[in-house]
Amino acid sequence: MTSFCYAGGVSTVPGLRERRKAQTRQRIADTALRLFTEHGFDQVTAAEVAREAEVSEATLFNYFPTKEDLVYSRMGAYETRLIDAIRNRDPGTSALAALTGVLLRPQPDRLLAQDSERLATMARMVTASPALLARERQVFSEATAELAVLLAEQTQADAGDITPWVVANALMGVHHAVLDAVRRRALAGQPNPGLARDVRAQAQRALALLEEGLGGFGAKDHPPGPDDTSGPGPLPAWSWGSLP
Repeated sequence: MTSFCYAGGVSTVPGLRERRKAQTRQRIADTALRLFTEHGFDQVTAAEVAREAEVSEATLFNYFPTKEDLVYSRMGAYETRLIDAIRNRDPGTSALAALTGVLLRPQPDRLLAQDSERLATMARMVTASPALLARERQVFSEATAELAVLLAEQTQADAGDITPWVVANALMGVHHAVLDAVRRRALAGQPNPGLARDVRAQAQRALALLEEGLGGFGAKDHPPGPDDTSGPGPLPAWSWGSLP
């Protein structure tokens, strides 16, 4: 959502043009997913998606630079949110705590609300497409590299120090592992709500294990304020912010 500042104040309500653009983007994405799940990602062209969505191919690529982005644009945005949470974390907060705050942010459980068959359909679509799997690896690789550079800057690590890269791979690996776990269970036919509960429990155990080794990483560079005496609170409900 875009904010516009005028002489009379600040408006956070999107204008008609922004709403129409958002509706067009959503229509294209919904159409693409329907075609991809019905026929397979590699069997559907961008031109066919554009025609079905009643837009030009140029318009489609204005919203989604590549065909793979029709599936993974939201995932890339979610990885950016994870990195921004670490970049902008409060003083005294470790990198792991900042990541956990996004992954386990209290909000309605999106995975729990997903239809089991739709999860399985999406999993089959992705795993059957070498192009989608390659794009997913690229998204995770780029996000991990960006996070490693950020952590190196924040901790003032030496140029040859591999620690920021190890930590970045561990942190982003949690999200990657969760996504894989959801797909494996969906393909195996495990229904909701059991699937969501099992994967949530695994994610919490993984984060708790990382806490033993990484709980203080990066916190030294962000010392707590004089009034901050709070300890870690209970883990909030799981948020599934990037499942395609």
